[in-house]
Amino acid sequence: MNPLARYFLLGAALLACGLFLSATLSPSTHGQQKKAQPAPTPTPDTTDRDVVYIREVRLPVTVLDKKGDPVAGLTQSDFIIMEDKVQQSIKSFRDEKEGLPVWVGVLMDTSSSTTGQLKFEQESAKDFIYTVVSTRKDRVAFATFDDDINLRQDFTEKLDLLDKAVDSVKKPGKQTALYDAIWQFCDEKMRGVPGRRVMVIITDGDDTYSRATLREAIDIAQRTETIIFAISTKAGLSGTVPGVEMGEVRDSGDKDLVKLCEETGGQAFFTGDRLALERSFMKISKQLRSQYLITYKPSNDRYDGSTRRIDVKLANNRDGYKIKTRRSYPAVSDNVLAAPQ
Repeated sequence: MNPLARYFLLGAALLACGLFLSATLSPSTHGQQKKAQPAPTPTPDTTDRDVVYIREVRLPVTVLDKKGDPVAGLTQSDFIIMEDKVQQSIKSFRDEKEGLPVWVGVLMDTSSSTTGQLKFEQESAKDFIYTVVSTRKDRVAFATFDDDINLRQDFTEKLDLLDKAVDSVKKPGKQTALYDAIWQFCDEKMRGVPGRRVMVIITDGDDTYSRATLREAIDIAQRTETIIFAISTKAGLSGTVPGVEMGEVRDSGDKDLVKLCEETGGQAFFTGDRLALERSFMKISKQLRSQYLITYKPSNDRYDGSTRRIDVKLANNRDGYKIKTRRSYPAVSDNVLAAPQ
């Protein structure tokens, strides 16, 4: 083969290689692109020289009596903390009536599936803010989500700014990126705030667009110590949607909302009655003002990527009492667990 032919063949081979790599590494442009998937949970290097140790785990704990009212006056000796069925030593105990501020994120679903429920959502958001938040102490941020996630008001104590932000929502989007909204808000807004962290989500619970999964949404909430409450908009459609009735958990979206809230220490509400919601919000407010903050150093103190199961019990086994706290946490090094307050 003459030199000119060899040169031509070499050039063609290099061009083909370049086109292959370009097709492999470049993102697809076919159809509508979603937002980038949340970063995966980091897998720590567990070699002896690079091991990172968990300093402590903090648990906001609420104890309710048979009537659902918060139980006050308990002490450290009243609680038993189990992690993966191994009893843990309590490092510190605090009665929350002493009062760390609460940082509240209100996330409102503005996807097409909530069309017709905008007024209900806005009124519910305002009711929650006015009932649960302690002015001049707590801070609230307001965001909406559909195809996109929009922070409409950053953390503030000024209720007039929050009212303006809630009232400014006019047009719904299309899809529902619920889990992405939780993931992004927890990661970007909840991770660095002092005090206790609470999120209320107003949604129908049917995620149609997220790259994140339900499990990833729960994990990021647990990692950032965020308690999630949810208000279902489906109840407001009672009588118009077959099978949907006030106060009842019916479909997979409802069950996912319950799981999301229960595993982070919160609660989901299924009612379109504003008076019933206001009573529920009053209960939430009382619970937040009556929490105990328990801190322990895990006996298994390495960040090994496993999910640690938590079980909080009362030492005297009081009948009818219910304990609300998060049920687990992922042992990964980007937790806020190592930042005691």
